[in-house]
Amino acid sequence: MEILKVSARSIPNSVAGAIAGVIREKGAVEVQAVGAGASNQAVKAVAIARGYLAPAGVDLICIPAFANVEIDGEERTAIKLIVEPR
Repeated sequence: MEILKVSARSIPNSVAGAIAGVIREKGAVEVQAVGAGASNQAVKAVAIARGYLAPAGVDLICIPAFANVEIDGEERTAIKLIVEPR
């Protein structure tokens, strides 16, 4: 499954386009975010992506989970959003 990493400075519309593209090609995507700002942008992107794919009859669901990621040699906990069609 492809992983998209989102930061607090990510533009939700751009991330939503990437989510929609991966969903069309591969059927599912994992979105990772570390921190409150990044998590906010990721959730907004999933909501926008639902709007992008709805006209094609694709209804997205999002399954939240935790993931351990390494950033600059330090282990951090990320929010992992598994996004797939219903």
